[in-house]
Amino acid sequence: MTFVVTDNCLKCRFTDCVTVCPVDCFHADDEMLYIDPDECIDCGACEPECPVEAIFEEGDVPDDKKEWIQINADKASGLPVLAEKQDPLPTAEEKKKSLGF
Repeated sequence: MTFVVTDNCLKCRFTDCVTVCPVDCFHADDEMLYIDPDECIDCGACEPECPVEAIFEEGDVPDDKKEWIQINADKASGLPVLAEKQDPLPTAEEKKKSLGF
């Protein structure tokens, strides 16, 4: 099993999660983060760090977000690793509020 970033991260890209990852399995584009399933060691350190609850263990991904399992696998390998905290996107606080956090 691996951990998966879902669309709650879209237009947020809080990076609290990447700082606790022991294997640097997070990758980023201009809108969100992705977890490389081949690099993730299933430690779970990232999940509680996400302020918008975008990260799930693969077996716990809600049914309406299952597509994100494959999206992470497809996207992560072609994007640069992100291992250091960055400022969230300018739209992050608005998105966080819209999600009820």
